Amino acid sequence: MKHAAKSTSKRTTKRTANHAKARSMAAAAEAVRKRLGLETLADRGRDALDFHDLSVESIREAIALAFDAGWNAGFEAGSTLAR
Repeated sequence: MKHAAKSTSKRTTKRTANHAKARSMAAAAEAVRKRLGLETLADRGRDALDFHDLSVESIREAIALAFDAGWNAGFEAGSTLAR
């Protein structure tokens, strides 16, 4: 019976981690989208809608936003695993 409890606990932990990862990814994507001034990050199938002129500075800032989001997500995942 202990084995089943451990298995259920592992699945719950993994599911919770996956939900947290999805939320972090969505938040990071939204921050980058806003920083780059884009209406959407979805492909719309038209060059006029899918290609944009962006400054190097805004790209650098978007990379920093994504890096920080990944760093924070990794830190939070590590603190969750330590519990």
